[in-house]
Amino acid sequence: MAEYGDGYWWSNDGLRLHYRDYPGPADKPPILCLPGLTRNARDYEALANRLAGRWRVIAIDLRGRGDSAYAKDPMTYVPLTYVQDVEALIAELGIGRFVAVGTSLGGIVTLLLGAATRARIAGAVLNDVGPEIAQGGLDRIKSYVGRGGNWPTWMHAARALRDNNRNVYPGYSLVDWLAMAKRLYRLNSSGRIVLDYDMKIAEPFRLPGGEAGVDLWPALDGLKDAPVLVVRGALSDILADHTVKRMLSLLPDAEAAEIPGVGHAPTLDEPDAAAAIDRLLARVAARG
Repeated sequence: MAEYGDGYWWSNDGLRLHYRDYPGPADKPPILCLPGLTRNARDYEALANRLAGRWRVIAIDLRGRGDSAYAKDPMTYVPLTYVQDVEALIAELGIGRFVAVGTSLGGIVTLLLGAATRARIAGAVLNDVGPEIAQGGLDRIKSYVGRGGNWPTWMHAARALRDNNRNVYPGYSLVDWLAMAKRLYRLNSSGRIVLDYDMKIAEPFRLPGGEAGVDLWPALDGLKDAPVLVVRGALSDILADHTVKRMLSLLPDAEAAEIPGVGHAPTLDEPDAAAAIDRLLARVAARG
């Protein structure tokens, strides 16, 4: 396990937000990891463990997740607010250029960051997400996000996770589900295992357009100057193959990697994903 420091910063509306900071050389742009809707900084443990030392990796807990504070107003659980939060962190740390790695919701935030800070994007990984999101996948996510629940042991939580997601990761063993449970859940004050996010994140997400709120195709233009990797799970119900092809046609320096045997979303430690990320980072390093 790579060593990391816990860092905190303040949002514009006064929330104390958290990130993990894995050290790396100062002569390369840091890698900024943005998790999915119900995920947190722990989702990037495998990626950070593999890259730390060679690259600085900063894994963020978005507001309402992990060790970041919960918002008083659930209507701030929207992509444009997450962008403002990340911009505040970038300013706090004095980061110039950076590589963005965004999974699902984190990919939407990456697109919006690119539109707002085009010159600072040194490279981007869009993990199973694009400017167009398939309705079937959205309906599936809306069916479970914010539902809550609690379990007496980690094994019970892992089995519940398996029962709800076996079609996403059909090759997973119980050991894999247990590892995922420890990334997604936490132990509460009553000794029960619960999901590690504010259930109120579902409120704006369930509104029409709440998954993004804006037309994201124009935002893709913000990544045209940078190397881009589009990762797609072969079983994904969020990112369609035709969307990937259109993205590649619009991005001059883009590569796509389809990860066999997984749906939404790849964990990025799959061999094909890891190799593709290494190729992207080599392109970033070559550009200087």
